[in-house]
Amino acid sequence: MAKKKKKNAKKLVLGVLIAYVAIMALGYMGVSYYFSSHFLKGTTISGMDSSNKTADQVKKKIQKQLGQYKLRITEIDGKTETIQGSAIDLTYVDDGKIDELLSSQDRWKWITAFSAKKTYELAVTTTYDEKKLTGVLDDMSCFQQENIVAPEDAYLKEQDGEYVIVPEVEGNTLDRTKLESAVKDAIENGKTEINLEELGCYEKPSVLQDDAGLIAERDAKNQLLKVDITYDFGDRSETVDGSVVKDWLIQDSDGNWTVDESKAAAYVQQLAYKYDTFGLTHEFTTHAGNKITLKGGDYGWVIKKSETTAALVEYIKEGKTGTVEPVYLYEGKSRDTNDIGGTYVEISIQDQEMWCYKDGVVVVDTPVVTGNVSKGYDTPAGSVWAIDAKKHDAVLKGEGYTQPVTYWMPFNGNVGIHDADTWRSQYGGEIYKTSGSHGCVNTPTANAEKIFNTVEIGTPVIVY
Repeated sequence: MAKKKKKNAKKLVLGVLIAYVAIMALGYMGVSYYFSSHFLKGTTISGMDSSNKTADQVKKKIQKQLGQYKLRITEIDGKTETIQGSAIDLTYVDDGKIDELLSSQDRWKWITAFSAKKTYELAVTTTYDEKKLTGVLDDMSCFQQENIVAPEDAYLKEQDGEYVIVPEVEGNTLDRTKLESAVKDAIENGKTEINLEELGCYEKPSVLQDDAGLIAERDAKNQLLKVDITYDFGDRSETVDGSVVKDWLIQDSDGNWTVDESKAAAYVQQLAYKYDTFGLTHEFTTHAGNKITLKGGDYGWVIKKSETTAALVEYIKEGKTGTVEPVYLYEGKSRDTNDIGGTYVEISIQDQEMWCYKDGVVVVDTPVVTGNVSKGYDTPAGSVWAIDAKKHDAVLKGEGYTQPVTYWMPFNGNVGIHDADTWRSQYGGEIYKTSGSHGCVNTPTANAEKIFNTVEIGTPVIVY
């Protein structure tokens, strides 16, 4: 009887154990079945806790999050603007990935899921209204004209006689195509923040202040601007420095900066227009204080333009400083505005008188006999001439005569000043009208000698 009771007890325990195992098995299978439609404990999808949620619940949560989506855009000046998902109708597109992920999980391992968490990153497929996105971008502050600063290249500027580099302006002008691409990429990939400068969305200046070519250009130009020369015109002057030369700089065929010789030549031409006096009109004040105008003659200054231009170009290239003179083809005796100066010979046909001045002081005042009017040998008048030569003991030859003289000072071809005591005893008056010279200025020998010793070749002779 005792053995029978013991045997029954064992059967009872075994039954309980079997029942317990069965219950456990059924429970395990039941939970496993539950996780065939729910995500395991500890499952995170794209940063979202998806534990114990069905695929539909996860999808709804994704859509809810999209409704709260914000894209923070940082601009070049640190300012930020935001695009709301709701403003562009951002919507989740069920591409089956959530269902695939649910199906791929091992539901039978739900027990280990409590300690072994699973994290998944999915590229959530979305859609949005592109027209609304375009409108949102149009309304952004960074696209309002009053807020836009265009980029500017660094460039050279002439300042105080030299070139300096004006730095580039970065500006804040956006490349609309690049911006739209960056924004769409961010939205489609669920990014919540982008930096437009880091993504290269801004238009940039093409020449920066440290550009090697710009620096080389500055240095080359400044070397050419070092010139500082003054052309001496007696009581006037003209200066050529950087402020003048800056407009003459060009690049040659090799890309080197140099002087535009045509502009240098044009400058020299202007000097000639302003300062050449040879054969031009002269204003003169006579011994009597009368102001007269003299035209023509061969006295005065003429700049030799080609040589002066060549010299000027070299001055610029070598950075010359100081006072210089143009290269002259013809020169007068004074470079002042009154280029006749204070040493000259004045001859009055009407008065038959001649004066010789030395540094503004009369050294000779003498009667003379000029060209014979009755025979058409008038002495050329109304002009300023220059002494062409000085000859001692010369022989004058002309049509029908040969005449030795002691002092010969021609000023207009065969017309000149000379002594005439060997055949004249009287001077002045009206002798010239009927018994004058062949055009020369006959002068008492003593006075001719004084004039000969006073004047130089080039001394002006005023005849009126």
